[in-house]
Amino acid sequence: MGWAARFLTAVSFLAAGVLFAPDALLGRSGAGVAAARLAHVLCFATAWGAALWVTFIGGIVMFKYLPRHQFGSLQGKMFPAYFMLISVCSAISVAAFAYLHPWKTASTIERYQLGFLITALGFDLSNLLVFTPMTIEMMMKRHKMEKDLGIGGEVGWSKNAEVAKTSPALAAMNKKFGMIHGLSSLANIMAFGSLAMHSWYLAGKLEM
Repeated sequence: MGWAARFLTAVSFLAAGVLFAPDALLGRSGAGVAAARLAHVLCFATAWGAALWVTFIGGIVMFKYLPRHQFGSLQGKMFPAYFMLISVCSAISVAAFAYLHPWKTASTIERYQLGFLITALGFDLSNLLVFTPMTIEMMMKRHKMEKDLGIGGEVGWSKNAEVAKTSPALAAMNKKFGMIHGLSSLANIMAFGSLAMHSWYLAGKLEM
């Protein structure tokens, strides 16, 4: 287990501890409340911004302009770091929000918001620990197969689709990769949607 995984594990346990026993772990001083608010806002904003960029801007631009194998190799390095970042930020957000709004005294809407944050964390962890490693492994296998077929250096998807019509092995690999990648994308969108719900809640708290 690398240092990043150990750090994420520690933060996740802290989040769980704060969720179930906020006063016992951290107390409730004025400085503690201010620190929790700052941690929650900064970590939520980081996770939200990173998810928005990677999901809807960065990945699409890279796919449109980079050779496909180069794009895939870059994504294979970027996505583990991306999901580690947003998982840590989501875990800190859960811990901070649970500290600010203990479950026993929280209102219904605050409990729903904590649920959204926990949901985002769960989907991020599923991507970090399960779907992304499987997607990268499947991608590398497909890259090797495509290199043997003389494709993959082009920009876009059309060459693969054309060759797959006459290569049952590549067509089967595309289907397997598409299923795993689809699950990863779905988990990412669900996490993003959960953060979006929380952003609506935070916007309602602003006075401008």
